[in-house]
Amino acid sequence: MPNISSFYGIIIWMFYADHQPPHFHVEYGEYKAIGMIDTLELTAGVLPRRALSLVLEWAALHRAELFTDWEQCRQKQKPQKIPPLE
Repeated sequence: MPNISSFYGIIIWMFYADHQPPHFHVEYGEYKAIGMIDTLELTAGVLPRRALSLVLEWAALHRAELFTDWEQCRQKQKPQKIPPLE
């Protein structure tokens, strides 16, 4: 499971050959969640409000890169790192 970005204690992952729809995994301390790339909504898990806000801001800025990484992971290729939120 490649780590594609991390910032402010938040780690963003994608699994190789993961199931549809396109999504990413988020870890923040003991919290875990799954975010949809197309809708920028969480479909599983929970994050504290501030962490959720940061993740959604980052995902909105990097949506095209997330889709590219999703396709690379679906093909079992290493995804590119995505810049962190600054």
